Amino acid sequence: MSGRGLKVFTGSANLALAQDVADYLDIPVGEMTLTHFADGEVGISIEEPVRGEDVFVLQPTSPPVNEHLMELLVIIDAMRRASAARITAVIPYFGYGRQDRKTRPREPISSKLVANLLTTAGTSRILTVDLHAGQIWGFFDIPLDHLPSRMLLADDVRRRYGDNLVIVSPDIGGTQRAREFAAFLGAPIAIIDKRRDRPNQVREIVHVIGKVYRRRAVIVDDIADTGGTLTVGAQALLNRGVVEVAACVTHALLSGPAIDRIAASPLREVVVTNTVPLAPEKALEKIRVISVAPLLGEAIRRIHEDRSVSTLFEFLPQPV
Repeated sequence: MSGRGLKVFTGSANLALAQDVADYLDIPVGEMTLTHFADGEVGISIEEPVRGEDVFVLQPTSPPVNEHLMELLVIIDAMRRASAARITAVIPYFGYGRQDRKTRPREPISSKLVANLLTTAGTSRILTVDLHAGQIWGFFDIPLDHLPSRMLLADDVRRRYGDNLVIVSPDIGGTQRAREFAAFLGAPIAIIDKRRDRPNQVREIVHVIGKVYRRRAVIVDDIADTGGTLTVGAQALLNRGVVEVAACVTHALLSGPAIDRIAASPLREVVVTNTVPLAPEKALEKIRVISVAPLLGEAIRRIHEDRSVSTLFEFLPQPV
């Protein structure tokens, strides 16, 4: 935006990523005081002028989701009341993204509710990475820029794993994601058909669709939560004759038993991004982190300069 300064602020959800993005842009992280009252309420004080500025607030709504979401809403409200010219919410991981539709009567569509809250708070624009479901894009009545992480993860797979690959979707719903990932590698895909009794609980692998025998399998998913999908899927693939199994996941929530499951699994490694910070106690040797800071930083620069964000992906190999 011509004549307007660029400022990046952050809540408490991912301080390291915010600093890396600011370093990429060669600017400091904005000064802001974040406090929590005794009853758990969030307090915000912006310590520098933002009037007429182009403000980007980086805050994934990762666990604890509700606390980080409330921080983001309060920061945006403070920026709006301080007369920022434009407020872009940079949400590397969009919490509540898995509640994107009604599956039974009397259920909410929580993704839409969060979209409404962000808009009402004063958000001008959204920048996010790998939404769980494409329809969430339509929940917003403000511009949304969606960055796919496959440009980073697929390039890493190309360099480290060579050929004879098969890209595996861990469920039917992730087929499109796996197909796009595989297209850039010129690899075939396979799909795991699984049964889930309830959220975070995989009951059984029913079938593996596709040719996987004597290939190197890479499971591609957007979220690793309790790790059940990855570990059960990896064992099912080995049972069907793959040479080895790895996984590429964008958002490493790694809740509950996830770390123990991955450690005990036959997975060679799990490659994740830093959209969600990886706590020290979760830093297994099997888990390797790739930074999305350059991707976010370049997207922020282009949004600020009113340039195309989609051209970021033009250097990628064309689908075969």
